[in-house]
Amino acid sequence: MYSLANKRVLVAGGGGFIGGWLVRLLISSGCTSVRSVDIKPLDEWHTYFDDVENLVLDLSKRESCDTAVKDCDVVFNLAADMGGMGFIENNKALCMLSVLINTHLLQASHIMNVERYFFSSSACVYRSDLQSSTSIPGLKESDAYPASPEDGYGWEKLFSERMCRHFMEDFGIQTRVARYHNVYGPFGTFDGGREKAPAAICRKVADALLSNTKEISIWGDGNQTRSFTFINDTIVGTVKLLESEFCEPLNIGSSEMVTINQLVTIVEEIAGVRLKRNYELSAPKGVRGRNSDNSLIQSVLGWEPSTSLIEGLEQTFSWVYSQRKKQL
Repeated sequence: MYSLANKRVLVAGGGGFIGGWLVRLLISSGCTSVRSVDIKPLDEWHTYFDDVENLVLDLSKRESCDTAVKDCDVVFNLAADMGGMGFIENNKALCMLSVLINTHLLQASHIMNVERYFFSSSACVYRSDLQSSTSIPGLKESDAYPASPEDGYGWEKLFSERMCRHFMEDFGIQTRVARYHNVYGPFGTFDGGREKAPAAICRKVADALLSNTKEISIWGDGNQTRSFTFINDTIVGTVKLLESEFCEPLNIGSSEMVTINQLVTIVEEIAGVRLKRNYELSAPKGVRGRNSDNSLIQSVLGWEPSTSLIEGLEQTFSWVYSQRKKQL
């Protein structure tokens, strides 16, 4: 089996939430040559580490990708302009432009003989007609076709998946594609408009607790369903997929589906508070229901995400609360 040991590794998007966690895992597992690249100034990275090579580059530019990929054996492409539903519904063009990053990284990786290339895709590639009910079964990898993904962000991800496939077929570069499902955890974005539901709910409950307002706003009617994947499970699955011989897109997501109302209740119980719920029915809501079918990942990796939602939210709320307390 392929191993990252002694490989020279690039993490594109290393200043982001998932990228920072991946860099941390690579360091702790003994990788001695890690390059972390992000467009943001270093002081705006979610986390960064002094014992890796940190570069600030715009990876939508081909020359930046050449610099980033040079001398690397493995590329993890986690770089994208994205956020939660509030961001992707209102910034479709910006989300689509992330295709430039994957295009130029793949070109550079091909020219420089990279051994393995990982692309972080999303459950947003799945057909919208299969996500119109709150009680849907888990989405299987085959459910991406015939194509009808989330407009903007989902189309970019699906197109980039195909590009990875064809670079592997035409040029021999070993590509791996993960479809992430609603990743959350400590050190993630929790305010500013790009946060996802778990972080947003943790922030809102923390604010209610700190301000003693006893109210919370919820986007939609609260009955929409989702599964949420803890960050540590996400990066462990990412490395397992990269090192495997499986070369088709693969779900990396929890199969523990809950309603948004249930998500709020769990965070309330963690915080020891009960809040009045104010529903914003005109706010961005996304699909009605989404969950991950993990049959294939169990089959090919003998593994699936296992952190329970309550366990992950306990860690996430504790971190968000501490950060919010510093801000207020």
